[in-house]
Amino acid sequence: MRNLQEETVPTDVRQTDAALSFGLAFVGGYGDAASFVLAKTFTGGMTGNLVLGAIAVAAHDWWAILGPFSAIVSFFIGVLLSTLIARPLKAWPSWPLLPTVMGIEVILIVAASVSLEADMPHGVPVFVVFVSLALGLQNGAFRRAGGISVHTTFVTGMITRLISREVEKHTSEVTLPPVRAGDTEIGLLSGIWIAFVLGAGTGAAMVLHFKALGMLGAALVLVWLILRSSGLPRRNDSRGTPPY
Repeated sequence: MRNLQEETVPTDVRQTDAALSFGLAFVGGYGDAASFVLAKTFTGGMTGNLVLGAIAVAAHDWWAILGPFSAIVSFFIGVLLSTLIARPLKAWPSWPLLPTVMGIEVILIVAASVSLEADMPHGVPVFVVFVSLALGLQNGAFRRAGGISVHTTFVTGMITRLISREVEKHTSEVTLPPVRAGDTEIGLLSGIWIAFVLGAGTGAAMVLHFKALGMLGAALVLVWLILRSSGLPRRNDSRGTPPY
């Protein structure tokens, strides 16, 4: 049944979703890697923060717990805020959710970069909170692409799904048509994974060279995505995905 639903998703919608997925995954990888280089904290990968927090507890380094803990809390607040923002925006068709959220992301990322570059008091915690909040908003606002569930700020679960898909594809005893919805899903998840890794490498290189100002690269990508998505038709997902 799920595959049949996926096959009914129009091709143009799939292509639109895929382009946004790749761009947002690039931003997700960029932000996660850049924040780890600058603040030794993941702002999009909660599993990594749990590990860092556990290590800090084992080492009795109580101050080191604050970074991972604040990132986790801020990320989930961002997810919650994306849901709260979606409700009033339904009454304002001229204010689509995803471009609005990406605009807030840009503001948060720029503020985070400036606070760290200006050496403000508590600049590192402010940076972690702002970037985690931005990526949480992104994760909550964009949850489906091409008819399937996706994440653009962490990829562990999608890698597992991708491997499972490939195993099923090569071990199935049933002869299947050459073109299937599963092939589309594999291509989409692979593209998101590649975009995330490229974003992580780019983000790390930018902040290693430009320090905190290198984080502005993620904001520039988001601005480009906003301009691109503002000209695309919006839609409502019947399964509860916010419109964009």
